[in-house]
Amino acid sequence: MNFHIIIPAHNEEDYISKTMESLVKQTLQPKHVVVVNDHSSDHTQTIVEDYSSKYDWISIINSKSSDKHLPGSKIINAFNKGLAFLDDDYDIICKFDADLIFPENYLKKLADHFHSNKQLGMASGFCYIEKNGGWILENLTNKDHIRGALKAYRKDCFTQIGELKPSMGWDTVDELLAKYHGWDILTDESLHVKHLKPTGQSYNKASKHLQGEAMYKMRYGFWITLISAIKLASKKGSFKLFRDYMTGYFKAKSQKVDFLVSKNEGIFIRDLRWKGIKSKFS
Repeated sequence: MNFHIIIPAHNEEDYISKTMESLVKQTLQPKHVVVVNDHSSDHTQTIVEDYSSKYDWISIINSKSSDKHLPGSKIINAFNKGLAFLDDDYDIICKFDADLIFPENYLKKLADHFHSNKQLGMASGFCYIEKNGGWILENLTNKDHIRGALKAYRKDCFTQIGELKPSMGWDTVDELLAKYHGWDILTDESLHVKHLKPTGQSYNKASKHLQGEAMYKMRYGFWITLISAIKLASKKGSFKLFRDYMTGYFKAKSQKVDFLVSKNEGIFIRDLRWKGIKSKFS
């Protein structure tokens, strides 16, 4: 099974060698890995070039963009440049972060899952972060959600969902659209991926408003947005974040920001979300 892996990277010199080393050591090696050096000002490019000189299946391309951390748009624009660089001779396309350490059997286990279920559209393991000398689950989302840091898509699923949206919320809307088109989603709890840089540590206030904007753009509506904002803020232990999320939602609504999904997709998404909410109380 052919894996193509795209890794957007912005100033990742402290982490990316560990990510590359863990991919080099995979029992099932990818067909191609391309690192998109996204306007880095550190030694990210030099580190990756060292790997590309040793392995002909590793490439690096350079991209110029803003120095600002813009969740969603910046990383997906970089991903799309990597996608354009690759050919389409693949079975699985992956978007990985540049601060991960994968277990050696990671790609082999994913391949086994995709082989055994032809309707499996997306699959992943779980992110773990270091705390007090140990590694614990980075518990920011439900366990059935595939984190944006380690996405893997079957080619047909990736094509059917319309590829990835350059917006915060891309890593939720992709799963919702996959389910809309009848694909299965799988998370394998046995696959522990070390996440070296915890999610959101470089987000600023404007970025946090984008989370609420994303909920609007996914056509959640007020009540699902309210419940989702409360849940997410409580997981992160900050009431201030709840205010940021709701501010972003109302700001997007007042400005009539373009939606990420169609009306019919929005109806499906709201029904799916309500079923999930109701199941917690049944």
